[in-house]
Amino acid sequence: MTLLMKQIFAFFRLLNSDTGHNQLAAGLACGIILGFSPFLSLQTFIVIFLLFFFRIQIGAAFLSAFFFKFIAWLADPIADTLGRQVLESPPMRPLFVELYNMPLVPMTRFNNSIVMGSMIFGFLLAVPAFFLFRSLILKYRVTVVSRFEQTRFWKAWKATKIYGWYSTYEKLYL
Repeated sequence: MTLLMKQIFAFFRLLNSDTGHNQLAAGLACGIILGFSPFLSLQTFIVIFLLFFFRIQIGAAFLSAFFFKFIAWLADPIADTLGRQVLESPPMRPLFVELYNMPLVPMTRFNNSIVMGSMIFGFLLAVPAFFLFRSLILKYRVTVVSRFEQTRFWKAWKATKIYGWYSTYEKLYL
């Protein structure tokens, strides 16, 4: 529980920092794909590779993956129906046979109906979610942060020595 709370506080610190809004939004969108994918699968390893290769916020991705795992679990009956319809479609059968005979593609476990449906949901939701998260982060930074910085409480807190020590520590070590 402590680790989860630490990640949530770290995420709010990221929201209030100068970290790029695109990096945070991409991390949250990648978390959707991670949340809807099985843990040990090829698509999970590809997304983790992309997290390390590009400038995507890893903490945001893992935090959103944690929450989207629960949504994926609740959406499993719908994903099963969607995956079954895609896998049992006669025009797609030769493609799936060819994919299954390739060296690495079966590691995606696409032949499981729940995995196929969840993979479709994850990839379809990731693109609009990126733009939604991006706009929400921008609105949050403009409205909430600027209003909070104008409060008397924040001005009083910023005037204390503890805040001065923390800001010095943050500049040096974080």
